[in-house]
Amino acid sequence: MTEFKETELDERAIKMAKVLSADAVENAGSGHPGSPVSLAPIAYTLYQHFIKHDPNDPNWEGRDRFILSGGHASLTQYVQLYFSGYGLTLDDLKHFRGGADTRTPGHPEYGLTPGIEMTTGPLGQGFASAIGFAYGERFQRGLLDPETKKEDSPFYHKIWAICGEGDIEEGISGEAAALAANQKLGNLTVIFDANRIQIEGDTNLVLAEDVLKRFQAYGWYTDEFSFIQPDGSYKEDVEGLADVIAKAEAAAPDQPKLIKVHTLIAWPTPGKTNDPSSHGSKLGAEAVAGLKKVLGYDPEESFHVDEEALAHARKVADRGLEAHKAWDEKFDAWRKANPDKAALYDRLKAGELPEGFDKAIDDLEATFEVGKGVATRGASGSVLNAIAAVMPELWGGSADLGGSNKTDLKGAATFAPAECATKQWPVCSEFGRQLHFGVREFTMGCITNGILLGSHTRPFGGTFFMFSDYERSAVRLAALMEIPNLYIWSHDSVAVGEDGPTHQPIEHLASFRAMPQLEVVRPADAFETAEAYRYFFEKKNTLPAAMVLSRQGVPVLAETAEKAKDGVKRGAYVLVDTEGTPDVIIMATGSEVQLAVSAAKTLAGEGVKARVVSVPSLEWFEEQDADYKESVLPAGVKARVSVEAGVAMPWYKYLGSYGKPVSIEQFGLQGSGSQNLIDLGITAEHVVDAAKASIAEVQAA
Repeated sequence: MTEFKETELDERAIKMAKVLSADAVENAGSGHPGSPVSLAPIAYTLYQHFIKHDPNDPNWEGRDRFILSGGHASLTQYVQLYFSGYGLTLDDLKHFRGGADTRTPGHPEYGLTPGIEMTTGPLGQGFASAIGFAYGERFQRGLLDPETKKEDSPFYHKIWAICGEGDIEEGISGEAAALAANQKLGNLTVIFDANRIQIEGDTNLVLAEDVLKRFQAYGWYTDEFSFIQPDGSYKEDVEGLADVIAKAEAAAPDQPKLIKVHTLIAWPTPGKTNDPSSHGSKLGAEAVAGLKKVLGYDPEESFHVDEEALAHARKVADRGLEAHKAWDEKFDAWRKANPDKAALYDRLKAGELPEGFDKAIDDLEATFEVGKGVATRGASGSVLNAIAAVMPELWGGSADLGGSNKTDLKGAATFAPAECATKQWPVCSEFGRQLHFGVREFTMGCITNGILLGSHTRPFGGTFFMFSDYERSAVRLAALMEIPNLYIWSHDSVAVGEDGPTHQPIEHLASFRAMPQLEVVRPADAFETAEAYRYFFEKKNTLPAAMVLSRQGVPVLAETAEKAKDGVKRGAYVLVDTEGTPDVIIMATGSEVQLAVSAAKTLAGEGVKARVVSVPSLEWFEEQDADYKESVLPAGVKARVSVEAGVAMPWYKYLGSYGKPVSIEQFGLQGSGSQNLIDLGITAEHVVDAAKASIAEVQAA
């Protein structure tokens, strides 16, 4: 890295970034112009001098990653992508916040705009996921190139982020920052834009602590720099800023770094500088004209491009090509020296499963005993360990509930520096595959999102289903980005028992099923659990999935032993059938499938023909064609029952006019799990009664 000296063309490019940002918001009629205007010199300095990137190849493996945590300031990044030559055009800036075809939405969206590493918008998540990017870099490097000094490895890169007060105020920033320090993530640098403004005004009202001291207490390296001069004047001293960043890089190779930069929002816009109105509303024609006058632009002209300054900024692409070429040489040398690791890399990048994946599951299933009681959380743990033996890219852990979630990988080293070792976890390695998040469900979701976005590895995270509420915002972002995060949520119902209502999920299945692009899976027994994992890793889409698992033992069913392999991936399948057309269809999920099977036997003894349909995943069932759906749930059979230990809301679509839900429409109870199920009507007897009631209504109609 050479010393950064700002030229006249750099200064002109920064001014152009400010004006283009103001014009884009003004043209859109809404947006957040203040931060992009005042962040322009910081973002320009990072893109031009610090971030290793190749605009000709936005997905180049050797690139650094940049995350704009305050996604409302998206123009900060869009303008730099335009400047750098990522393919964004002036028209893209003119269509900021445009319709469905825009490449410059109000907040950055993963997969839409070249150069955007993740969707940001909900504050704090970009910050926390940046830490996940750093996790992913280190673990992947350990898989592929563990012996090489990190700076010499083709798989080493840095993570850069910009955040603001809103990110710092969100509790997720503190949760994640503590883990980043524990992990000694020295390749992570966060620029904290401290402009002391948010929508409701001066942040002194709500942010009184010394943020740098807080981060120092976590174990971060911190420093600060101010564009506000001692005499009150304002100087966007990018050379001084570059010196502070370079100093941090040299001084703290094994610490995450937070550099606080004091700015004035919207500077130098007349009447809007340091004003809260510039945060979340367009500046207005008068203020934009004033900004242009101050910066030497024609106030009557919009989206003016200083072609000479733009050409100067785009030289960063030439430097990117040079960096890419040097990386290619390093990568090629590594590939020749490590053919086995190179084959692993090729497989991971292609998203292919390892040889032996199916056999690992088949061999495990061969050990299952029909009739034996096995909690699906226990079956899940067995499957994870079976496939981990052939999937080195699989890693994960729990939010302090590993033993309960069964998310511990036997014999695996903990992902942590050696000095983090404890009596319980004596083997810690910077390349370990067992993750520990502490009691931080939201952080776990953000970090695993970052791992997926920043590496080719496959993470998972576990907690009690009840505490998925804390993780929900990160789950939603994974679904929005369509990345295959794996959530292992155990203790799935009132059968949790004595911990009481605070730990007993009721509405959770319905609420997560309501989330688009999230696949919720609730297997009935060990066979369905194994097949759910098989399909999750084999399926072609990259949507995230939640494995919702029982605490209590459930019998391994003879019917699933025969049918789960073909049935589970269909989302719903006929588990128990009758001769001819059934009188009633009983649909059930998870631990309640056994009750449906038992009820069907009772009904058969009374001359009632009941079909049992196991429904491990409504989302997977909805993907099937109409003929398959009709074969499982024939429209002509109007008498139907749903059985699930939660609210009935998702089932009315399938129950029709005469169907009866066996469900729980209140919070849980104190007492043993088995007694709770009885007291709340989740019994085979109740299923029988509901079936008869539904049949009676159909006949009466």
